[in-house]
Amino acid sequence: MVLFSEDHIQETNRRGRIEVICGSMFSGKTEELIRRLKRAKFAKQRVEIFKPAIDTRYSEENVVSHDSNSIASTPIDSSASILLFASEMDVIGIDEAQFFDNGLIDVCNQLANNGIRVIVAGLDMDFRGVPFGPMPGLCAIADEVSKVHAICVKCGQLASFSHRTVKNDKQVLLGETAEYEPLCRECYLRAMQNDQEQEASDK
Repeated sequence: MVLFSEDHIQETNRRGRIEVICGSMFSGKTEELIRRLKRAKFAKQRVEIFKPAIDTRYSEENVVSHDSNSIASTPIDSSASILLFASEMDVIGIDEAQFFDNGLIDVCNQLANNGIRVIVAGLDMDFRGVPFGPMPGLCAIADEVSKVHAICVKCGQLASFSHRTVKNDKQVLLGETAEYEPLCRECYLRAMQNDQEQEASDK
């Protein structure tokens, strides 16, 4: 008798579902997204990956993790564009979902209702610790939510927050280790207090 793992069954049966991978920067969200998508491809499923056109940090077209793993993707400006490419697909991957419009929630629901497995990765909070873009809504409608963690660069505990280390109040600021650092809650609150005190003294 052949026993199949739950992952194998999930990747070969055409059942619509939404999986959300969320966490802070440097927590391995994109790494996990790529891993699941490559497994789906290995299972001979038709896979399409999308990312926001504004995210050109590593590549204009590929989805690339901080560890330099990559997979070919389609850059788009609007969540509605996903529906144009998705009809013949078994699995849809979406990276950096926090940068998309709130229409992404309805798009993902529609895809899943049509029998497509949707895997979404994104930041759950912005640098202020505020829920980011469509991510809260996506977590609410998801069949499965995986919260991944980075390591706090200050104390080594699990990190859930992305602390911006440069002066910029824009919510969307594409960056890497020069602009952000992962922190645990305690270290994040301390860093934010220091930022506020520094800002007050600069005035």
